[in-house]
Amino acid sequence: MKETLVLGIDAGGTHTDAALLALPERGEARLLGSAKVPTRHDDLPETVRAVLGALGRALAAAGEDAEAIFARVERATLGTTLAVNALVQGRADKVGLALSAGPGLDPVHFTLGKHVCIVPGGLDHRGVEVAPLFTETLAETAARWPAEGVAAVACVGKFSPRNPAQERRMGEVARNASGLPVTLGHSLSGRLNFPRRIATAYYNAAVARLEGEFLDAVEAALAGSGVTAPVRLLKADGGAATLAFARREPVQSILSGPAASVMGVMALWPEAAEGCSLLLDMGGTTTDMALFYEGSPVVDRDGMVLMGRRTLVRALAAVSIGVGGDSQLRPETAPDGSPVVHVGPLREGPAMAFGGERPTLLDALNVLAQADGICGDGAASRAGLEALASGLGPELASKGAVGLARLAVADACDQVARAAYTLVEGVNARPIYTLAALKAVREARPTRACLVGGPAASVRPHLERALALPVAIPPHAEVANAIGAGLAVPTAVLEAYADTGRGVFSVPALDLHERLGRNATLESVADRTRELLEERLAAEGITEASVEVVEADLFATLDDSGRGSRDIRVACQVRPGISARLATGA
Repeated sequence: MKETLVLGIDAGGTHTDAALLALPERGEARLLGSAKVPTRHDDLPETVRAVLGALGRALAAAGEDAEAIFARVERATLGTTLAVNALVQGRADKVGLALSAGPGLDPVHFTLGKHVCIVPGGLDHRGVEVAPLFTETLAETAARWPAEGVAAVACVGKFSPRNPAQERRMGEVARNASGLPVTLGHSLSGRLNFPRRIATAYYNAAVARLEGEFLDAVEAALAGSGVTAPVRLLKADGGAATLAFARREPVQSILSGPAASVMGVMALWPEAAEGCSLLLDMGGTTTDMALFYEGSPVVDRDGMVLMGRRTLVRALAAVSIGVGGDSQLRPETAPDGSPVVHVGPLREGPAMAFGGERPTLLDALNVLAQADGICGDGAASRAGLEALASGLGPELASKGAVGLARLAVADACDQVARAAYTLVEGVNARPIYTLAALKAVREARPTRACLVGGPAASVRPHLERALALPVAIPPHAEVANAIGAGLAVPTAVLEAYADTGRGVFSVPALDLHERLGRNATLESVADRTRELLEERLAAEGITEASVEVVEADLFATLDDSGRGSRDIRVACQVRPGISARLATGA
């Protein structure tokens, strides 16, 4: 039986993992080899070369010809937490934000960051200009942004999906004045929610450089290792997008790391098919959480939430917090005089158990673990916490290494438990949908949890107590993200907008505008959108994808003369999922 070889790579804030899998035409996948190496943020190409080298050595040790196998790889898919880690730790690029809203609510209420310029001018809800754009202030402000540390610009007009002319003009002025790369809000979504489009464009600009450098590094390293297959990057909804798309819209992949862990659990943990389960992925820098309902991840149809702001990015319902195995420990005395140890969100290197200079959560877990649960050099972990305790005030010093470790682990697990509660309550506060079926389901309350990631074995008993749930660790949990990335199927999304009154059909992501007849219907617009997405996929070499309409809305409107028309919005996509489950014992 013919097998397809696929490669999954997951680059986290602490480690980069790789998994090579064989996909039969039918049946379960096989894991041929896996590897894990430390992530070098100062040299991403070397990191990817290192993990591929380690994977090659693992294959060679199993008697395989690594060079020949790499040449046979037909698809390589990436997941990464680099972008979300940068946001959580406040290390993403500074963004200059240019906003134009016209009449109505002042856009200052929805701004992000410290570098904002409100541009006079605006359109009405039909895309008709009601106030000309005045860009002199924008040019002056944008010219100062590079000296203020701004590295990218986001320009957003309130009704730009209906008519992008003013937004394009803002982008042109900002680019010419600053020399910086510019994100235009209309190119990321056709929906009209102004606050969410601001957040979407802002975060797209904030991570574009980081994600672009990562993709460049991976492409170069794969080519150097003999992998010539098409490369894709996971999106926040678990689908694998082409690198051309990922470079255009990096915001879509900010939560590709959590998506990779979700896809991995779908492949590794059959118990997810029963009832409701909580997924926990604890890496070195963050802990990512998601929900499963009867084997399918829950989808956040309202849009991905980043740093407390909702965006227009379709995503799995997931939460990331700055708690991981390498998170710093911050001992303090609470206002009531009691000692506390805060964990995260910063990470300044590996745990002392792996040669780091400062105690981390993993070191605290080592101090509390039995001999068979210690990761790395347990003696170094204990020495680090003892030294930390000795340099503190009497109340904290009296706790010693074990006392500080207990306080640290309790704080970390409390943060995880609170974030999990927030995720569950947020999902249940509105209609719940799953990736497998876009229909409402019953209330989702997890009865079990699945834990993956490097520190899984050490933190499991503590999380069971904090969550009051049984916590399972599936096989290959340490490389679940790389497995999930490798098995994710290619996908794409396309949104279109039609205004029968103005006779315009537009697809912002394609920068396409066509004439539309007044007799156009919701069905005809959906058919045209589906056709365009299929054409786009075929141009990227994807010919067997199943395209479905996931959103279709029609609104009756009146123009200034009282003449009736219809506003129509349609979204089509290839449904995300996995190619196959991993064979038991593979």
